[in-house]
Amino acid sequence: MSAAEAGGVFHRARGRTLAAFPAEKESEWKGPFYFILGADPQFGLIKAWSTGDCDNGGDEWEQEIRLTEQAVQAINKLNPKPKFFVLCGDLIHAMPGKPWRTEQTEDLKRVLRAVDRAIPLVLVSGNHDIGNTPTAETVEEFCRTWGDDYFSFWVGGVLFLVLNSQFYENPSKCPSLKQAQDQWLDEQLSIARQRHCQHAIVFQHIPLFLESIDEDDDYYFNLSKSTRKKLADKFIHAAAAPMVWQTSTATPQGVKVVFSGHYHRNAGGTYQNLDMVVSSAIGCQLGRDPHGLRVVVVTAEKIVHRYYSLDELSEKGIEDDLMDLIKKK
Repeated sequence: MSAAEAGGVFHRARGRTLAAFPAEKESEWKGPFYFILGADPQFGLIKAWSTGDCDNGGDEWEQEIRLTEQAVQAINKLNPKPKFFVLCGDLIHAMPGKPWRTEQTEDLKRVLRAVDRAIPLVLVSGNHDIGNTPTAETVEEFCRTWGDDYFSFWVGGVLFLVLNSQFYENPSKCPSLKQAQDQWLDEQLSIARQRHCQHAIVFQHIPLFLESIDEDDDYYFNLSKSTRKKLADKFIHAAAAPMVWQTSTATPQGVKVVFSGHYHRNAGGTYQNLDMVVSSAIGCQLGRDPHGLRVVVVTAEKIVHRYYSLDELSEKGIEDDLMDLIKKK
């Protein structure tokens, strides 16, 4: 299947938005809904991690294929269907220019083609997808293969922002691309203020922080203190001025939640009124969490989420308390 054909399957983001969700039809609140969040299928990491060679290992990924197939099967069984399925980065393990990258990509595409056509895929770029130090060429490769590296879309009055977090980690080889995302993000947050969205939610691969906004810089798993604080404050303060939102039923509160992967463990915390949710992996686990997916329910007042193992979601589905929220008028 060609990249163009794959675009039809994956509802790839183009023009910084998703055609699956026309803004003119989705900008008004229509009631509770839910989506499924996964992270780090990362085809090849289980073998690479087991051999201790994460840079050059990863020549086998049968286990990741089986796990991602199980995730897709579990999602397809859900009723009602989720509004979308988002993968928060590190789709494959092989970095740009490394062996097996093409093969891992084609195998992941094959697995994802089985996702129910009524469930759009939202794909987030991770460091393994565009490189620890991305370049214009690696970003372009991702966009050509999977769709835009950053974009926004509306679902039922909720604004979703997908960011390329590698621009916050190390943009040294593509500073102009980072500047373009910064300008675009400011514009999107301004739109959120003007349209008084019900909620604003961010997806990015690397977490702002793992537990606390003031935690030490990790060599790999969180953004630097200065970067995370600046970005978190921007999200928090993205609320409408009083004269704008007094006529709206939505309460201005800036970005409410940031969802990330990258850590291969469940983690997270809260900074002021911003929740940072770090979701564990479909693929390789680096802690004690099971391979899993996160169910995220969006109501008028709040965003409720719960992590399920793949076995649990496959066998039992979504629990009654979350289903009651989804069905609530």
